[in-house]
Amino acid sequence: MIKLLQGDCIEKLKELEDKSVQCVVTSPPYWGLRDYGKDNQLGLEETYQEYIESLVNVFKQVKRVLKNDGVVWLNLGDSYVGTGKDPVGDPKARGHRNTKSNPVNGRVPGLSKKNLVGIPWRVAFALQDDGWYLRQDIIWAKPNPMPESVKDRCTKAHEYIFLLTKRPHYYYNAESIKEPTINVGADNTVGGNKYPGKYQNIGESKNHYKDTGSKNKRSVWNIATKVYSEAHFATFPPHIPEICIKASSKEGDTVLDMFAGAGTTGLVADRLGRNAILIELNKNYVKLIEDRLRNDAPMFMQIKKEN
Repeated sequence: MIKLLQGDCIEKLKELEDKSVQCVVTSPPYWGLRDYGKDNQLGLEETYQEYIESLVNVFKQVKRVLKNDGVVWLNLGDSYVGTGKDPVGDPKARGHRNTKSNPVNGRVPGLSKKNLVGIPWRVAFALQDDGWYLRQDIIWAKPNPMPESVKDRCTKAHEYIFLLTKRPHYYYNAESIKEPTINVGADNTVGGNKYPGKYQNIGESKNHYKDTGSKNKRSVWNIATKVYSEAHFATFPPHIPEICIKASSKEGDTVLDMFAGAGTTGLVADRLGRNAILIELNKNYVKLIEDRLRNDAPMFMQIKKEN
């Protein structure tokens, strides 16, 4: 079942029951880059401090609806302080369509022009200060990044995905997202005795083991961006929520995305046998999400839409 809610994310989150969500996979609007055509929308704050405060307030409600062993995967991009010469478009919007009409452009208090604002880490630390466990930073490396004409720095080809939890111990299925290895069957040695009994000790704190064909998921994910033809912005590549949902939930669990966009999190959740709650501010995007979900599984998709 996919529950599709249209409206302000905080107000809609307030309608959800305590501890009713197992996993959150979401990507909020980036600060100072896009205009979704709604008043008081997140991302249009005058300062990055106000933007961070807005996100912290959203995540207070997320913490309430998340189960104690639940997990949040938060994707965030960054913003540069402009030079003041040219308008700044949103790299998530194809052709910079639907970009913010008054972008960050040489007007960030405390930061001079050309500075990288550092939004992802500022948000991560603010959430940590608010009681969240910041368990890991994932690097989403893009082999097909948005081209940039800059000549005094590298082209940006990555974003951050933060792993956040309510408690130090939580549900995490490492086996479900293991990566393949190259030297299957090869003999190797590894130092230390952190996992006694798993490997055959050969002395001098070395262990002998055989490559079984898989290894623990690494913290750099090389995943190409994907274009969804009906959306005016870049969507999550489905492989990202697939990893997150497999690692942090079981079949029948509920997955939440309170910034649904094109509904990719819900689409993948349904394919994996999970329920999903999708919250989207823009009414046009809600129709886009509904059509996309129904087209993906026209005979079996169950959608409950609420305003």
